[in-house]
Amino acid sequence: FALPHYSDSSLCLALADLVRCIMSKSGAMDLASGLGGKIDKSDVLTAVEKYEQYHVFHGGDEEERKANYTDMVNKYYDLATSFYEYGWGESFHFAHRWNGESLRESIKRHEHFLALQLGVKPGHKVLDVGCGIGGPLREIARFSNSSVTGLNNNEYQITRGKELNRFAGVDKTCNFVKADFMKMPFPENSFDAVYAIEATCHAPDAYGCYKEIYRVLKPGQCFAAYEWCMTDAFDPENAQHQKIKAEIEIGDGLPDIRLTSKCLEALKQAGFEVIWEKDLAKDSPIPWYLPLDKNHFSLSSFRLTAVGRFITKNMVKALEYIRLAPKGSQRVSDFLEKAAEGLVDGGRREIFTPMYFFLARKPE
Repeated sequence: FALPHYSDSSLCLALADLVRCIMSKSGAMDLASGLGGKIDKSDVLTAVEKYEQYHVFHGGDEEERKANYTDMVNKYYDLATSFYEYGWGESFHFAHRWNGESLRESIKRHEHFLALQLGVKPGHKVLDVGCGIGGPLREIARFSNSSVTGLNNNEYQITRGKELNRFAGVDKTCNFVKADFMKMPFPENSFDAVYAIEATCHAPDAYGCYKEIYRVLKPGQCFAAYEWCMTDAFDPENAQHQKIKAEIEIGDGLPDIRLTSKCLEALKQAGFEVIWEKDLAKDSPIPWYLPLDKNHFSLSSFRLTAVGRFITKNMVKALEYIRLAPKGSQRVSDFLEKAAEGLVDGGRREIFTPMYFFLARKPE
């Protein structure tokens, strides 16, 4: 590992504090209590097995994943959300990152950049499509003094998000709606701005999703997103490329990963005027995948490093053994680790990006 320059004593003390934090009773119990989400604890292993069967490593195929995307994605987030929150905090996404900038700082700036591009102003009514537990929603609402509605089809994430909204004091201006983003329960022309952060990649059809966003957005207003995509460097005939793509799909609950060109095409078909679009990963001074790289070590994001993930994996194994975590939890940890490997390999080879950005406008 490429360690930062600390004295031996300070490094040992810092590592000891971090390991104590990771292995603490409260940290372990918080993780264990959330594993499985809304799934009955006795049914977690069955849910894991069903989820795995959707993917190519277990005989599944793309058409089945698309046909059953609601079930697949819900199972994924019931199983994975506690791991995400434990490792990433409240915002489950990557970020363009400058030298000297911490991961947490870059994640907040990534969210602020989106709000600035959209021109979100105080009093605006904003929609977050696929909002997770609401980390970006809360940050953007506070940053812009706007009202943000989070759209999410996973009951466990919404329950958790409401708790965090109350804790942050934004529960009067921000809310959650449980619904499928392919069939939004909002009237036409409802929102002053719409955004999606690494979320609409879960849609079985980009055009259908973008068309719904177009419908609920007010004329003259904008939609911005960070999309997970395969880049033009991806070769569908290359077996290694396909393996990397499949690892990301199983580890991140995706029916398919679209090319950047397909997302752009779908936006235009939905009726949007594309103001600008770019793969922001290309210009990131620090690689977006660095937190997951096995050769990287960071004290500030220790839980995401290979050492931190190894400790977490063994903690989950122990929790499952003593029945504090439901049976099947270790299997979830395993496919999330597979995702990390695929993401790092895809990023290094520049065949995958989690930040294909676009800003698009609905005509007046």
